[in-house]
Amino acid sequence: MPSPKPLRKLGFLTIGLFDENDPARGHESTLEIIELGEQLGFDSAWLRHRHLQYGISSPVAVLAAASQRTSRIEFGTAVTPLGWENPVRLAEDFATVDLLSNGRLNPGISVGPPMHWERVKGALYPDTAAAEDFSYERVQRFLRAVRGEPVNDFSGVEGIEVFSNRVQPHSAGLADRVWYGGASLRSAQWAGENGLNFLTSSVVKAEESDDFAEIQRSHITNFRRHHPDGDNARVSQGLVVIPTDSASATQRAKYQAYADSRLARTAAPVGPARMLFSPDIVGTSAQIAERLHSHAGYLEIDEVAFALPFSFEHEDYVQILTDIATHLGPALGWNPST
Repeated sequence: MPSPKPLRKLGFLTIGLFDENDPARGHESTLEIIELGEQLGFDSAWLRHRHLQYGISSPVAVLAAASQRTSRIEFGTAVTPLGWENPVRLAEDFATVDLLSNGRLNPGISVGPPMHWERVKGALYPDTAAAEDFSYERVQRFLRAVRGEPVNDFSGVEGIEVFSNRVQPHSAGLADRVWYGGASLRSAQWAGENGLNFLTSSVVKAEESDDFAEIQRSHITNFRRHHPDGDNARVSQGLVVIPTDSASATQRAKYQAYADSRLARTAAPVGPARMLFSPDIVGTSAQIAERLHSHAGYLEIDEVAFALPFSFEHEDYVQILTDIATHLGPALGWNPST
Protein backbone atom coordinates (compact mmCIF):
# COMPACT_ATOMS: atom_id res chain seq x y z
CA MET A 1 0.00 0.00 0.00
CA PRO A 2 1.42 3.44 -0.97
CA SER A 3 2.29 6.03 1.63
CA PRO A 4 -0.27 8.82 2.07
CA LYS A 5 0.37 12.00 0.11
CA PRO A 6 0.02 15.39 1.79
CA LEU A 7 -3.48 16.66 1.10
CA ARG A 8 -3.16 19.43 -1.48
CA LYS A 9 -6.74 20.70 -1.79
CA LEU A 10 -9.43 20.58 0.88
CA GLY A 11 -13.08 21.19 0.03
CA PHE A 12 -16.51 20.46 1.42
CA LEU A 13 -19.87 19.51 -0.07
CA THR A 14 -23.38 20.36 1.10
CA ILE A 15 -26.93 19.85 -0.18
CA GLY A 16 -28.08 23.11 1.42
CA LEU A 17 -30.93 21.69 3.47
CA PHE A 18 -33.85 24.03 4.16
CA ASP A 19 -37.22 24.08 5.90
CA GLU A 20 -40.13 24.08 3.46
CA ASN A 21 -41.77 26.81 5.53
CA ASP A 22 -38.65 29.00 5.57
CA PRO A 23 -36.54 28.20 2.51
CA ALA A 24 -34.87 31.61 2.46
CA ARG A 25 -33.20 30.96 5.81
CA GLY A 26 -31.83 27.65 4.58
CA HIS A 27 -30.31 29.25 1.50
CA GLU A 28 -28.82 32.03 3.60
CA SER A 29 -27.33 29.40 5.90
CA THR A 30 -25.62 27.80 2.91
CA LEU A 31 -24.16 31.14 1.83
CA GLU A 32 -22.91 31.76 5.36
CA ILE A 33 -21.30 28.31 5.40
CA ILE A 34 -19.50 29.08 2.13
CA GLU A 35 -18.27 32.39 3.57
CA LEU A 36 -17.04 30.55 6.66
CA GLY A 37 -15.26 28.05 4.43
CA GLU A 38 -13.31 30.86 2.79
CA GLN A 39 -12.42 32.35 6.18
CA LEU A 40 -11.15 28.97 7.37
CA GLY A 41 -8.93 28.55 4.32
CA PHE A 42 -10.85 25.82 2.47
CA ASP A 43 -9.91 25.55 -1.18
CA SER A 44 -13.42 24.78 -2.46
CA ALA A 45 -17.12 24.59 -1.62
CA TRP A 46 -19.38 22.25 -3.59
CA LEU A 47 -23.17 22.12 -3.88
CA ARG A 48 -25.20 19.05 -4.69
CA HIS A 49 -28.46 19.23 -6.67
CA ARG A 50 -31.66 18.18 -4.94
CA HIS A 51 -34.65 18.24 -7.30
CA LEU A 52 -38.15 18.07 -5.79
CA GLN A 53 -36.59 17.83 -2.34
CA TYR A 54 -35.71 20.25 0.45
CA GLY A 55 -32.18 20.95 -0.72
CA ILE A 56 -30.68 23.33 -3.28
CA SER A 57 -32.27 22.80 -6.68
CA SER A 58 -30.37 25.63 -8.39
CA PRO A 59 -26.69 25.63 -7.41
CA VAL A 60 -25.84 28.05 -10.22
CA ALA A 61 -28.07 30.68 -8.64
CA VAL A 62 -26.66 30.12 -5.14
CA LEU A 63 -23.08 30.10 -6.41
CA ALA A 64 -23.69 33.32 -8.32
CA ALA A 65 -24.68 34.87 -4.99
CA ALA A 66 -21.70 33.28 -3.25
CA SER A 67 -19.37 34.71 -5.88
CA GLN A 68 -20.29 38.21 -4.69
CA ARG A 69 -19.69 37.40 -1.01
CA THR A 70 -16.29 35.73 -1.39
CA SER A 71 -13.06 36.44 -3.24
CA ARG A 72 -10.91 33.31 -3.21
CA ILE A 73 -12.65 30.01 -2.48
CA GLU A 74 -13.48 27.92 -5.54
CA PHE A 75 -17.00 26.61 -6.24
CA GLY A 76 -18.25 23.34 -7.66
CA THR A 77 -21.36 21.29 -8.34
CA ALA A 78 -21.19 17.65 -7.27
CA VAL A 79 -22.97 16.89 -9.34
CA THR A 80 -25.34 18.51 -11.82
CA PRO A 81 -27.40 15.66 -13.37
CA LEU A 82 -27.64 16.55 -17.06
CA GLY A 83 -30.88 14.60 -17.42
CA TRP A 84 -32.60 17.58 -15.82
CA GLU A 85 -30.83 20.14 -18.01
CA ASN A 86 -30.60 21.50 -21.51
CA PRO A 87 -26.83 21.29 -22.12
CA VAL A 88 -26.63 24.56 -24.07
CA ARG A 89 -28.62 26.55 -21.50
CA LEU A 90 -26.55 25.04 -18.68
CA ALA A 91 -23.35 26.06 -20.47
CA GLU A 92 -24.61 29.66 -20.51
CA ASP A 93 -25.35 29.56 -16.78
CA PHE A 94 -22.02 28.02 -15.83
CA ALA A 95 -20.05 30.47 -17.98
CA THR A 96 -21.90 33.38 -16.39
CA VAL A 97 -21.14 32.22 -12.84
CA ASP A 98 -17.52 31.51 -13.78
CA LEU A 99 -17.09 35.07 -15.01
CA LEU A 100 -18.84 36.52 -11.95
CA SER A 101 -16.44 34.55 -9.73
CA ASN A 102 -13.31 35.43 -11.74
CA GLY A 103 -12.72 31.85 -12.88
CA ARG A 104 -13.49 29.98 -9.65
CA LEU A 105 -16.13 27.54 -10.93
CA ASN A 106 -15.67 23.76 -11.22
CA PRO A 107 -18.76 22.31 -12.90
CA GLY A 108 -19.31 18.71 -11.85
CA ILE A 109 -21.75 16.79 -14.04
CA SER A 110 -23.20 13.32 -14.53
CA VAL A 111 -25.44 11.68 -17.08
CA GLY A 112 -28.28 9.18 -17.12
CA PRO A 113 -32.07 9.35 -16.78
CA PRO A 114 -33.33 11.59 -13.98
CA MET A 115 -34.06 9.90 -10.68
CA HIS A 116 -37.65 8.60 -10.56
CA TRP A 117 -37.81 9.05 -14.33
CA GLU A 118 -41.25 7.48 -14.74
CA ARG A 119 -42.70 9.91 -12.20
CA VAL A 120 -41.08 13.11 -13.47
CA LYS A 121 -40.83 12.67 -17.23
CA GLY A 122 -44.28 14.13 -17.81
CA ALA A 123 -43.29 17.34 -16.05
CA LEU A 124 -39.75 17.53 -17.46
CA TYR A 125 -40.28 16.43 -21.05
CA PRO A 126 -44.02 16.10 -21.74
CA ASP A 127 -43.55 16.06 -25.52
CA THR A 128 -40.06 14.59 -25.97
CA ALA A 129 -39.54 12.06 -23.16
CA ALA A 130 -39.18 9.13 -25.56
CA ALA A 131 -36.66 11.00 -27.69
CA GLU A 132 -34.40 12.37 -24.93
CA ASP A 133 -30.83 11.08 -25.07
CA PHE A 134 -29.32 10.41 -21.63
CA SER A 135 -26.12 8.85 -22.95
CA TYR A 136 -22.62 10.32 -22.83
CA GLU A 137 -23.55 12.29 -25.95
CA ARG A 138 -25.50 14.64 -23.68
CA VAL A 139 -22.22 15.37 -21.88
CA GLN A 140 -20.47 15.93 -25.21
CA ARG A 141 -23.14 18.48 -26.19
CA PHE A 142 -22.46 20.34 -22.96
CA LEU A 143 -18.69 20.19 -23.44
CA ARG A 144 -18.88 21.48 -27.01
CA ALA A 145 -20.97 24.42 -25.83
CA VAL A 146 -18.60 25.22 -22.94
CA ARG A 147 -15.58 25.01 -25.23
CA GLY A 148 -17.09 27.60 -27.52
CA GLU A 149 -17.78 25.36 -30.51
CA PRO A 150 -20.61 26.53 -32.81
CA VAL A 151 -24.12 25.65 -31.69
CA ASN A 152 -25.79 27.07 -34.81
CA ASP A 153 -24.81 28.16 -38.32
CA PHE A 154 -25.42 31.88 -38.02
CA SER A 155 -23.44 34.77 -36.59
CA GLY A 156 -23.57 38.41 -37.50
CA VAL A 157 -25.98 41.33 -37.58
CA GLU A 158 -29.71 40.98 -38.01
CA GLY A 159 -31.43 44.36 -37.94
CA ILE A 160 -29.96 46.14 -34.93
CA GLU A 161 -29.04 42.96 -33.05
CA VAL A 162 -25.73 41.09 -33.12
CA PHE A 163 -25.74 37.29 -32.85
CA SER A 164 -23.06 34.72 -32.04
CA ASN A 165 -22.88 31.15 -33.28
CA ARG A 166 -21.46 29.99 -29.95
CA VAL A 167 -22.63 30.19 -26.36
CA GLN A 168 -22.29 33.63 -24.80
CA PRO A 169 -20.73 34.57 -22.55
CA HIS A 170 -17.72 32.40 -23.25
CA SER A 171 -15.43 31.80 -20.28
CA ALA A 172 -11.95 30.75 -21.39
CA GLY A 173 -10.55 27.97 -19.22
CA LEU A 174 -13.90 26.76 -17.90
CA ALA A 175 -13.80 23.60 -20.03
CA ASP A 176 -10.57 22.55 -18.28
CA ARG A 177 -12.38 22.68 -14.94
CA VAL A 178 -15.25 20.34 -15.80
CA TRP A 179 -15.52 17.25 -13.57
CA TYR A 180 -17.39 14.03 -14.20
CA GLY A 181 -19.03 12.28 -11.27
CA GLY A 182 -18.60 8.54 -11.80
CA ALA A 183 -19.34 5.43 -9.78
CA SER A 184 -18.35 2.66 -12.20
CA LEU A 185 -15.35 1.41 -14.14
CA ARG A 186 -17.04 2.43 -17.38
CA SER A 187 -17.68 6.01 -16.27
CA ALA A 188 -14.14 6.30 -14.89
CA GLN A 189 -12.70 5.15 -18.20
CA TRP A 190 -14.97 7.43 -20.23
CA ALA A 191 -14.04 10.46 -18.12
CA GLY A 192 -10.37 9.66 -18.59
CA GLU A 193 -10.63 9.13 -22.34
CA ASN A 194 -12.39 12.49 -22.67
CA GLY A 195 -9.86 14.40 -20.59
CA LEU A 196 -12.20 15.41 -17.78
CA ASN A 197 -11.46 15.63 -14.08
CA PHE A 198 -12.98 12.86 -11.96
CA LEU A 199 -15.21 13.03 -8.87
CA THR A 200 -15.57 9.89 -6.81
CA SER A 201 -17.94 9.92 -3.85
CA SER A 202 -19.23 7.74 -1.03
CA VAL A 203 -21.19 5.55 -3.48
CA VAL A 204 -19.65 3.13 -6.00
CA LYS A 205 -20.84 0.29 -8.17
CA ALA A 206 -19.55 -3.04 -6.84
CA GLU A 207 -18.43 -4.67 -10.07
CA GLU A 208 -15.18 -6.43 -9.20
CA SER A 209 -15.23 -6.52 -5.39
CA ASP A 210 -17.34 -5.88 -2.29
CA ASP A 211 -14.60 -3.81 -0.65
CA PHE A 212 -15.52 -0.12 -1.03
CA ALA A 213 -11.98 1.27 -0.72
CA GLU A 214 -10.55 -1.22 -3.22
CA ILE A 215 -13.37 -0.49 -5.69
CA GLN A 216 -12.74 3.22 -5.41
CA ARG A 217 -9.02 2.70 -5.92
CA SER A 218 -9.70 0.67 -9.07
CA HIS A 219 -11.91 3.45 -10.46
CA ILE A 220 -9.21 6.04 -9.86
CA THR A 221 -6.46 3.97 -11.46
CA ASN A 222 -8.72 3.09 -14.40
CA PHE A 223 -9.51 6.78 -14.92
CA ARG A 224 -5.85 7.79 -14.89
CA ARG A 225 -4.85 4.89 -17.11
CA HIS A 226 -7.05 6.34 -19.87
CA HIS A 227 -6.45 10.05 -19.23
CA PRO A 228 -3.94 12.02 -21.35
CA ASP A 229 -2.35 13.35 -18.13
CA GLY A 230 -1.91 9.88 -16.65
CA ASP A 231 -1.00 9.93 -12.96
CA ASN A 232 -1.32 13.73 -12.92
CA ALA A 233 -5.00 13.66 -13.87
CA ARG A 234 -7.12 15.30 -11.16
CA VAL A 235 -9.33 13.20 -8.90
CA SER A 236 -11.31 14.38 -5.90
CA GLN A 237 -12.72 12.06 -3.26
CA GLY A 238 -15.93 12.87 -1.37
CA LEU A 239 -16.47 10.77 1.75
CA VAL A 240 -18.64 11.77 4.72
CA VAL A 241 -16.35 12.62 7.63
CA ILE A 242 -17.55 14.09 10.95
CA PRO A 243 -14.77 15.25 13.29
CA THR A 244 -15.73 15.66 16.93
CA ASP A 245 -12.72 17.52 18.37
CA SER A 246 -14.71 20.55 19.54
CA ALA A 247 -18.18 18.96 19.50
CA SER A 248 -20.35 18.98 22.60
CA ALA A 249 -21.47 15.74 24.19
CA THR A 250 -24.91 16.25 22.63
CA GLN A 251 -23.40 16.77 19.20
CA ARG A 252 -21.17 13.72 19.49
CA ALA A 253 -24.15 11.56 20.40
CA LYS A 254 -26.18 12.96 17.48
CA TYR A 255 -23.34 12.42 15.01
CA GLN A 256 -22.80 8.83 16.08
CA ALA A 257 -26.54 8.09 15.94
CA TYR A 258 -26.64 9.53 12.40
CA ALA A 259 -23.75 7.34 11.26
CA ASP A 260 -25.21 4.28 12.98
CA SER A 261 -28.57 4.79 11.25
CA ARG A 262 -26.83 4.66 7.86
CA LEU A 263 -24.43 1.80 8.61
CA ALA A 264 -26.61 -1.12 7.53
CA ARG A 265 -26.59 0.02 3.89
CA THR A 266 -22.78 -0.26 3.82
CA ALA A 267 -22.68 -3.98 4.64
CA ALA A 268 -23.30 -5.24 1.09
CA PRO A 269 -24.11 -3.98 -2.41
CA VAL A 270 -27.68 -2.75 -2.82
CA GLY A 271 -30.13 -3.44 -5.66
CA PRO A 272 -29.68 -4.75 -9.20
CA ALA A 273 -26.98 -2.14 -9.90
CA ARG A 274 -25.02 -3.37 -6.85
CA MET A 275 -24.43 0.11 -5.43
CA LEU A 276 -22.14 0.10 -2.40
CA PHE A 277 -22.03 2.88 0.21
CA SER A 278 -19.07 3.92 2.32
CA PRO A 279 -19.57 4.14 6.09
CA ASP A 280 -19.59 7.65 7.51
CA ILE A 281 -16.41 8.30 9.49
CA VAL A 282 -17.04 9.81 12.93
CA GLY A 283 -14.37 10.53 15.55
CA THR A 284 -11.56 12.85 16.48
CA SER A 285 -9.49 14.25 13.64
CA ALA A 286 -6.61 11.99 14.65
CA GLN A 287 -8.89 8.94 14.43
CA ILE A 288 -10.31 10.00 11.07
CA ALA A 289 -6.83 10.69 9.67
CA GLU A 290 -5.69 7.25 10.77
CA ARG A 291 -8.60 5.61 8.97
CA LEU A 292 -8.04 7.63 5.81
CA HIS A 293 -4.34 6.80 5.78
CA SER A 294 -5.29 3.11 5.52
CA HIS A 295 -8.04 3.70 2.92
CA ALA A 296 -7.00 2.39 -0.51
CA GLY A 297 -9.03 5.01 -2.36
CA TYR A 298 -7.83 7.95 -0.29
CA LEU A 299 -4.20 6.93 -0.78
CA GLU A 300 -4.57 7.55 -4.53
CA ILE A 301 -5.65 11.19 -4.27
CA ASP A 302 -4.51 14.56 -2.95
CA GLU A 303 -7.83 16.43 -3.27
CA VAL A 304 -11.02 15.95 -1.27
CA ALA A 305 -14.46 17.49 -0.96
CA PHE A 306 -15.69 16.01 2.30
CA ALA A 307 -19.49 15.69 2.33
CA LEU A 308 -21.38 17.32 5.17
CA PRO A 309 -24.18 15.22 6.71
CA PHE A 310 -27.57 16.01 5.23
CA SER A 311 -29.77 16.76 8.23
CA PHE A 312 -27.78 18.72 10.80
CA GLU A 313 -28.21 22.24 12.16
CA HIS A 314 -26.25 25.32 11.10
CA GLU A 315 -24.19 25.34 14.30
CA ASP A 316 -23.25 21.69 13.71
CA TYR A 317 -21.86 22.55 10.28
CA VAL A 318 -19.89 25.43 11.77
CA GLN A 319 -18.30 23.07 14.30
CA ILE A 320 -17.60 20.34 11.72
CA LEU A 321 -16.05 22.72 9.19
CA THR A 322 -13.97 24.41 11.85
CA ASP A 323 -12.62 21.08 13.08
CA ILE A 324 -11.91 19.93 9.51
CA ALA A 325 -9.94 23.10 8.77
CA THR A 326 -8.10 23.41 12.08
CA HIS A 327 -7.55 19.76 13.06
CA LEU A 328 -8.30 17.20 10.34
CA GLY A 329 -6.81 19.09 7.40
CA PRO A 330 -3.44 19.65 9.12
CA ALA A 331 -3.42 15.99 10.26
CA LEU A 332 -3.68 15.07 6.57
CA GLY A 333 -0.80 17.39 5.60
CA TRP A 334 -2.96 20.24 4.30
CA ASN A 335 -2.17 23.93 4.60
CA PRO A 336 -5.02 26.46 4.51
CA SER A 337 -5.27 28.84 1.59
CA THR A 338 -4.97 32.57 2.21
